[in-house]
Amino acid sequence: MADSYNEFAYVYDELMDAVPYEEWCERIAHAIDSYGITKRVRDPESEDSFEEECEELTEPTEEELLESERNLVVDLGCGTGTVTEMLYSLGFDMIGIDNSEEMLEIAMEKKCESGSEILYLNQDMLELELFSTVGTVISVCDSLNYLVGDGDLETVFSLVSNYLYPGGLFIFDLNTDYKYREIIGNRTIAESREDCSFIWDNLYDSEKKINEYDLTLFIEGEDGRFDRFLETHYQKGYDPAEVKKILEDNKFEIVKMTDSETGGDVSDVTQRIFVVAKSTKEKNQNE
Repeated sequence: MADSYNEFAYVYDELMDAVPYEEWCERIAHAIDSYGITKRVRDPESEDSFEEECEELTEPTEEELLESERNLVVDLGCGTGTVTEMLYSLGFDMIGIDNSEEMLEIAMEKKCESGSEILYLNQDMLELELFSTVGTVISVCDSLNYLVGDGDLETVFSLVSNYLYPGGLFIFDLNTDYKYREIIGNRTIAESREDCSFIWDNLYDSEKKINEYDLTLFIEGEDGRFDRFLETHYQKGYDPAEVKKILEDNKFEIVKMTDSETGGDVSDVTQRIFVVAKSTKEKNQNE
């Protein structure tokens, strides 16, 4: 998957300030607490972790090591780390993964400011490589829609399945083909801010279900003048039935699939789906 974010990374948070990140994180945390095997390792009201309170001067047992793996949450396509930081603040042990060095640079700045212990990795999700199994993988804010090649979504679902501990959760959202085809495809969206603005030209390919958007950015420099930057992004829409089949083919069962905007059932006019899927792998496959 190509690195799409360059100059856009440095104004991304400003232009995405209307995204309901806190609501999304509460929804994710509730799903993990309700259906998953991952536990929060810190009390959000305390600076001490549950693990530190119980820490002994002995080597961890095999069961303790496995428990630490089950308590890991991977944020796949973490971007500037907004969701990663929020989930960390809710008590989860976080790993953030993104293929954009520019986005991760901003995520690392947030880490320094917050003092969090998040591990950030610069990886393409199509080549995901972790050092252990994990209990939960999340991917939100349309990150998976950047998988536009034939079989790309299957590849990532397979990799996630491989690294998930049996019974672990895969929580993600995806824009549907309906959204690109009927809502934003072949439209121009523009917005002006005090120190940056953008023009977003969409071109939808109905055969490939791929939306190309050419992004023109005007960013204020230190001298007060605005510099112009051009970026091209590609996103692919997916049908819920297609997503369900790919999940099942990769040893997942769907716990819930809802309309991300309404929280209700998925319909023909759903623009983004929210999915909670559980790994059905047998335990001995990871041992």
